[in-house]
Amino acid sequence: MTASPDELADALARCGLDAVQLALVPCVEEPQAWGDAVERLRARGVQVVSGMLATVGEDYSTLESIARTGGVRPDATWPATRALAERVAAHAGAHGVGLVTFHAGFIPHERTSAERRVMVARLREVADLFAARGVRVAFETGQEAADTLLGALDEIAHPNVGVNFDPANMILYGMGDPVAALRALAPYVSQVHVKDAVPTEVPGTWGREVVAGTGAVDWKAFLSEVRRLPRVVDLVIEREAGPTREADIRTAAKLIRDLGNDVPV
Repeated sequence: MTASPDELADALARCGLDAVQLALVPCVEEPQAWGDAVERLRARGVQVVSGMLATVGEDYSTLESIARTGGVRPDATWPATRALAERVAAHAGAHGVGLVTFHAGFIPHERTSAERRVMVARLREVADLFAARGVRVAFETGQEAADTLLGALDEIAHPNVGVNFDPANMILYGMGDPVAALRALAPYVSQVHVKDAVPTEVPGTWGREVVAGTGAVDWKAFLSEVRRLPRVVDLVIEREAGPTREADIRTAAKLIRDLGNDVPV
């Protein structure tokens, strides 16, 4: 993470971009450095298209650790996650950030699962917190198959809830073909991440994130599905690995502009 909003604006300028999805937890937990980030970025000509919420206690060391600790699933961290979500919702609403995304956590596939019922209730509660501030929420894809997430969305039945579709996550978690998943979740998609990956060769372990255009995502087919979405959504480049992230972001931006010059990036 960059050390300040101005450093972030400088990095975006080097990448030729003027919009960003902003991590909002630092804005509420490090107010001296990040509390006025939205205004400072806007003053530099950067649009904050959405925010991100990281739930409390997430451990991405292994697939097993994130399944155990991620999202609203763990009982031990739920009170703290709820309190953090309320603070982030208040900040997003006060600063005019209309969409916040986060990982819901591994949702059990079986509709009869008691744990799934608890998670659905918690996710509905989080959606209510954000709706009260005039902010929409979107669950990021990947930690469950598209049909599981679709069923959970139907159960949550909240007009304020959508999907942040990340094609690479579908591959990293081994949760199906991104193009088919995007088609299935299309009515709920509120934002799309531009990220690429290759699948694991060892079941039960992560796949590997790679530079956009060099992985398993069929970008031509994927962008064709993006164009068919029932609403226009932002494509947000996310690069979480590698030593040359700025160069990789520029590569991703060029890929999308070359293949999908009628979609916003």
